[in-house]
Amino acid sequence: MATYLYRIGRWAFRRRRLVGGLWLGALLLAVAAAALAPAGEDEDLAMPGTESQQAFDLLDERFPQSNAQGAEARLVFRAPAGQRVTAEANKAAVEDAVDTLDQGRQVESATDPYTTGAVSEDGTIAYSTITYTADAVDLTAPTKSALEDAADRARDAGLTVEIGGSALDAEEELGGTTELIGVSVAAVVLVLALGSLVAAGLSLLTAFVGVAIAFGLVSALTVPLGLTSTVAILTLMLGLAVGIDYALFITSRFRDERARGSEPEEAAGRAVGTAGSAVVFAGATVVIALVGLGVVGIPELTKMGLGGAGAVALAVLVALTLVPALFGFFGRRVLSRTVRKTGRRGDTPPVPDTARAGLGTRWARFVLRRPVAVLMVAGLGLGAVALPALSLELGLPGDESKSVETTQRRAYDLLSEGFGPGFNGPLTVVVDMSKAKDPRSTTDLVTRTVGAVDGVASVGEPVLDRAKDTAVLTAVPRTAPNSAETKDLVHAIRDAVPGVEATTGAAVFVTGTTALNIDISEAMSDALVPYLSVVIGLAVLLLTVVFRSFLVPVKAALGFLLSVGAAFGVLVAVFQWGWAADLIGIEQTGPVMSLMPILIIGIVFGLAMDYEVFLFTRVREAYVHGASPGEAIVHGFRHSGRVVAAAAIIMVSVFAGFIGMHNPTIQTMGVGLAAAVAFDAFVVRMAIAPAVLALLGRRAWWLPRILNRVLPNVDIEGEALSGRVAAPAASAAGPEGGVRRLPVGRD
Repeated sequence: MATYLYRIGRWAFRRRRLVGGLWLGALLLAVAAAALAPAGEDEDLAMPGTESQQAFDLLDERFPQSNAQGAEARLVFRAPAGQRVTAEANKAAVEDAVDTLDQGRQVESATDPYTTGAVSEDGTIAYSTITYTADAVDLTAPTKSALEDAADRARDAGLTVEIGGSALDAEEELGGTTELIGVSVAAVVLVLALGSLVAAGLSLLTAFVGVAIAFGLVSALTVPLGLTSTVAILTLMLGLAVGIDYALFITSRFRDERARGSEPEEAAGRAVGTAGSAVVFAGATVVIALVGLGVVGIPELTKMGLGGAGAVALAVLVALTLVPALFGFFGRRVLSRTVRKTGRRGDTPPVPDTARAGLGTRWARFVLRRPVAVLMVAGLGLGAVALPALSLELGLPGDESKSVETTQRRAYDLLSEGFGPGFNGPLTVVVDMSKAKDPRSTTDLVTRTVGAVDGVASVGEPVLDRAKDTAVLTAVPRTAPNSAETKDLVHAIRDAVPGVEATTGAAVFVTGTTALNIDISEAMSDALVPYLSVVIGLAVLLLTVVFRSFLVPVKAALGFLLSVGAAFGVLVAVFQWGWAADLIGIEQTGPVMSLMPILIIGIVFGLAMDYEVFLFTRVREAYVHGASPGEAIVHGFRHSGRVVAAAAIIMVSVFAGFIGMHNPTIQTMGVGLAAAVAFDAFVVRMAIAPAVLALLGRRAWWLPRILNRVLPNVDIEGEALSGRVAAPAASAAGPEGGVRRLPVGRD
């Protein structure tokens, strides 16, 4: 692989105008396609195969005139202090507001609270339910304005009016302050790490090119593939983070090769052949992990995985071709200012340890001196951070998780106050009576059976379709939608209806947004362990091929578990327990997003393998060239420690930049990914991993003979390049042309 990538790097350097033109053309085409593409729509979260989804599908079939998962709004009215909404003046104001909506476009119906009994027992709160023929993202601006105008009319009459439901939901806009801060931090870190504005700008430029193309493609494919705004944001987040990192690794290796005396074209080829090999394997692990999300069976998760995988694949292609092409355009300006001023091309002469030992070298030596202490402190520290993960609860956010400054949250609170906490999470009971003996007695029996279940506050009258073979009942729980009691209630109702089915021949389904959320959360919990097992197995297999070692991959996989566990601990502490929640604008705690654990595992797995490959291929490179295990660790940290640390800071900054968005999915993802990358890079890869290698010694690089014969040699260190091209720095070569044992004291 190294030889093939070496040729690509040299070709891209020589044909830099062609390569640059091709990428510019791809960028313009992607932007044009995105600009001409029709606006997409956010689809409702679905879970094929679950009882809830089966019921939704049945409703769409039997009630074709309505949208079972269409937009809905609730106008919630509260009378002034000391008054009732049933008072003549207040009633007139409520009915006037409802009447203005009932005839509106895209409105299927608007209920009168006085005829439907939607008035609280104390008479202070009432609500009207407005159902629409379209999903929330398809509602036009006039439709939403009409809803807000109706609320304003009632407010002018002295009522307190809030709007709940999905009708006012909006897609998250990009380009906020926190995202710009994240990118700015990344730019500063690049300048400090590379010592050159041009080199830093090169990494940012190539990352932006890859992200822009990926984002443009996602936008263009939004309608054909049904992609959502969350897919686009994840594409932006991942593409930007890995794009900067991959460009940084290849740029750093190019500068190393130039410092050793290589000509620019040769240095570009060697950089792509060595660091590029690591980029390919690291990118491949991310892509495989993200594509593997499709096995969970949730279409939205599959789309997010494919979108993120596409962005990462583009980042790899950009790093392997556009980055070396830009080396040719920028020339010596890619090098640090010190190198350009001194004109240095070869290695500096040996100097005392104290004069040349950088932070990476000093840290590696410290770990070598105290491996047990470092391992214990780091391992126990991550274990302590991971403890809250034992209390992990999964769910999907609703209006209760929104800021109290939003009208949706205030409407939610008013309904809970007037009608009980379970009113905001009603359960829909769907009865398929196509094979029932007596439809009337069937609905009566279902109503009695559901109403008798402990925890049900009320059961509404059944609504029949035109063929009279399907009935829909609404059951209101006594507890809040995301509570454990409501989850138990859903299971209790489902356990109670088989007797009805056996007696009547009907099929009974429990669905609704609350039940669907519960089904998805349980499916995520059930899929977590199998998916984690597949990911860990894949990690061990790939790293065994890369490092030709059995213990190093096992160590990497166990370290991955530690970092993921600690990240889950942070999510529980912040989003469930409310620790530091105010700092990121979270006003209401609750369960962690159901999709997050598996999504974070898939993404972090690939990113963790990034740092494992980038850091420890340098360690193995030194070891196979004759260095002792300890010297090899110092060599790896001397040459890659600073770059890996900079890359991790950049990635954490990019992920943290999305925490300021008010989309719960993106906000949770930002916190989880930023924490996971920080733990994995700085604790697992830079503390635990070298400590384990120091304790294992030469045994760390042991591989059974049978595996040594069977496994392919991918040559990720670029050993084949030493045979193809003479080493540029004679001082680094021994009498046989190989790399000599490295002095531990040099930096």
